Amino acid sequence: QVQLVESGGGLVQPGGSLRLSCAASGSIFSINAMGWYRQAPGKERERVARILSGGNTNYADSVKGRFTISRDNAKNTVYLQMSSLKPEESAVYYCYADAMVEYGSTWNRHWGQGTQVTVSS
Repeated sequence: QVQLVESGGGLVQPGGSLRLSCAASGSIFSINAMGWYRQAPGKERERVARILSGGNTNYADSVKGRFTISRDNAKNTVYLQMSSLKPEESAVYYCYADAMVEYGSTWNRHWGQGTQVTVSS
């Protein structure tokens, strides 16, 4: 009922920048939090950043000052601007949205399929 499609991943050199996008579509009444996680091979998925519908943001300590999360509520889209990227940040980046599909229903977390970010020279 709710689909999230990510874009913007790719190969970037150390110190470079990338902007990820994630658009939610389908049967959506309301979205509260949207955010990003990442998972590198052999590691657990870790939270990167979160933004609430009112604009409040939270970041993992490791990305503070380098990553910026934003959203366009009219488009149900969340962005992640990443700068000063490091090789150890190579991972599959997943977006999510905590959405209600109709008034009075429960909030459920929906995930995108993931987009690969590779930081390498």
